Amino acid sequence: MKWIHVKALFECSDLIFGEEIVSDMFFALGLTGVVCQVPLDAPPEGFGSDALPISNETSISGYIPDIDTSIELLKKIEIRAKELEGIGIKVVIKTEIVDQQDWAESWKKFFHVSRITDKIVIKPTWREFEPKKDDIVIELDPGMAFGTGTHPTTSMCIAFIEKYLASESRFLDVGTGSGILMVTAAKLGASYIAGIDTDEVAVQVAKENLIKNSILPELFNVEKSTLDQYIKSNKNTKSSNNFEFDLIAANIIAEVLIEIMADIKTCLKKDGVVILSGIIKDREKLVLDSLNLHNLLTLETRYDGEWLAIAAKK
Repeated sequence: MKWIHVKALFECSDLIFGEEIVSDMFFALGLTGVVCQVPLDAPPEGFGSDALPISNETSISGYIPDIDTSIELLKKIEIRAKELEGIGIKVVIKTEIVDQQDWAESWKKFFHVSRITDKIVIKPTWREFEPKKDDIVIELDPGMAFGTGTHPTTSMCIAFIEKYLASESRFLDVGTGSGILMVTAAKLGASYIAGIDTDEVAVQVAKENLIKNSILPELFNVEKSTLDQYIKSNKNTKSSNNFEFDLIAANIIAEVLIEIMADIKTCLKKDGVVILSGIIKDREKLVLDSLNLHNLLTLETRYDGEWLAIAAKK
């Protein structure tokens, strides 16, 4: 199958803000396989030593199928990109036709081994790494799904999971992407892990990554669903609490977090904890207000640059 690779090269005085806004534009227009390419510091010595140099390019990439209706969608992308100039983000859109295999493989040269916490290490499946004695190594091949662990929103989620996940807990990942948070929860001792995503590609990639990390199939479930659909379908099962979890993670944009907050509360067991990420600082109050509205108690907020993650309790 052929795909159109859409790359938004952008300039902004605040790169984190620009990254968030351009990414939101891509997600809102239904692009898949969205990847952020923002200049980062070089990895620590000994990590990803066989990797090629990281590009200095500042861009967001996404993909749409090369079909008859793609021309209209590309026009919408160009219009939205032009509108961003009004808030100080200059965007240039470039496109190219790629094969699905090219899409899945081309970015791998930029994905390094990354130590997320003192114990948790994200290791691309194609790289070599010698772990320390107590390291928890997560083998990951994101394929065409979002989530490598290197973005602050994901790394803060992982750190929170390490802190708040109790042994034998039930864990739910809303918007699972590559499945990285599910694998993390499983390796930290969760008794059951579930993940949902609206992207069929992400569902398949997450399943593959769970299997690569030797997570037994009977311990996990990943499905294409929204949270409200997931609750509805599981309420009709013999086990009426099949949709209730001790720990929930949702690494999505702030607007979606607010929209699904009531459903998150429904899925949380009493005294359960929810981890919310994908939030930029200027939307922090909106998310905190939504937590208060639904009587969820904020436990902790962590910051990384312009991004933040919140842990809250039912």
